Amino acid sequence: MDWFESILLGVIEGITEFLPVSSTGHLTIAEKLFGLHIDSPDVTAFTAIIQVGAIAAAILYFWRDIVRLVVAWFKGLFKKEDRGTDYRLGWAVIVGSIPIAVVGLGFQDYIETTLRSMWVVAGALIGWSVVMWAADWYSARIEGKAARRAESALRAEESLTVVDGLLIGLAQCIALIPGVSRSGATISAALFRGIDRTTATRWSFFLGIPALTASGILQAVTHVSEISAGVGWGQTGVATVVAFGVAYASIAWLLKFVASNRFTAFIVYRIIAGLAIIALLAFGVITAV
Repeated sequence: MDWFESILLGVIEGITEFLPVSSTGHLTIAEKLFGLHIDSPDVTAFTAIIQVGAIAAAILYFWRDIVRLVVAWFKGLFKKEDRGTDYRLGWAVIVGSIPIAVVGLGFQDYIETTLRSMWVVAGALIGWSVVMWAADWYSARIEGKAARRAESALRAEESLTVVDGLLIGLAQCIALIPGVSRSGATISAALFRGIDRTTATRWSFFLGIPALTASGILQAVTHVSEISAGVGWGQTGVATVVAFGVAYASIAWLLKFVASNRFTAFIVYRIIAGLAIIALLAFGVITAV
């Protein structure tokens, strides 16, 4: 991997991590076009590690919220009278982060090999678009009914429960399939739970922070030699820093846009991208792995 490729991959990660278009899917596509072996241990590790850059940007952006939840959770552990909304939300994040840790570790080899296929990416881009459309429709239907009754039917952040965290966390596991999109999976699950878009989007960030941070650190620790001999730690570091800068520069806009707009544009884009990959594969322009 040369320096230009590492910078470009960092830009792609920074832009796509928080959009429901699948950052891993886009990185896999770009890596394939660069001629890299997308199922190689160093490439799969590189893909996971640079996501930490974008997540670091989210940590910085949501720092006050994170500190508030952490402090409230610790206080609630020792004092029953301090077990309020933030204490419950803290538990929701913890419980919601468990499923992806279990599934990710249990199926790590399968995720890093069999699922690293362009056919999988294409199928997931198109297939999950149907779920996103259904979630969008369901949320809009609730909003429409509430508007006719001049009341609010969608749930705000203070109404979230540990069960919500668990169910959204289970949906996050599906995003281990390249092309599904972590934000697309978590936001869709939240919309199906009747949660408003702003809260659903924020919750996607909160659940992504522990999951992607842990994944990146694990990959860095377990694939030190592969990265050194393959893509290179210099390129990996540059891509991670670029991902951080791009993600932080765009996170406010991305949060506002995703929170206040429906999935339509993303669904159309995902389907076109999926069909384009299928066409390239069918005509032999690119190979599956």
